[in-house]
Amino acid sequence: MDDRTRQAADEQHARDRALVARALEGDLDAFNRLVELYQDYLFAMTVRVVRDREAAADAVQEAFFSAYRNLARFRGDSFRSWLTRIALNAATDVLRLRKRRPVDPYPEWEDDAWQPPADESEGPERTAVLRSRSRVLAAAMEHITTDQRTAILLFDVEGYDYQEIADMTGVSLGTVKSRIHRGRLALRELLLPEMELLRD
Repeated sequence: MDDRTRQAADEQHARDRALVARALEGDLDAFNRLVELYQDYLFAMTVRVVRDREAAADAVQEAFFSAYRNLARFRGDSFRSWLTRIALNAATDVLRLRKRRPVDPYPEWEDDAWQPPADESEGPERTAVLRSRSRVLAAAMEHITTDQRTAILLFDVEGYDYQEIADMTGVSLGTVKSRIHRGRLALRELLLPEMELLRD
């Protein structure tokens, strides 16, 4: 982590701690600000875990309710990590309650509003390739276990380290490493027929 990234992380932690302190004093606007800061991030993460937009929205709502009820228990320096752990627990609960398979497993990847704006230099052909690549990856992610998918998303997409993921998911460091390793092996096997599409 370079100095600029570390400074940005420190500022984020300080801002979040200040908002938590105000919320604990009864300032509802401070907690609402935390919701605004993290609701999109939590939804993007949980929808990939539960593979259903409605279920993800339920999990995020439950995560914020739980966070508000347990705000006095926040002890870490990263509110984002603490909130992520709560959201993952809520997503796991939602998965237990909903045993059905979704019709569209990764709907947010089809929703152009969710996608970051495309660079103007990217023409329709490049956009089509990227969209196809997203579909292929989503289909492959669907075929690995929920534990593996969660670990890979937290590590490769969200950038958490092994120990942070272990803390969030309540498993050992070795289990996290194993889930990521096995998940990647399974994905590589599933993606072999599509390697040409995945190459830049």
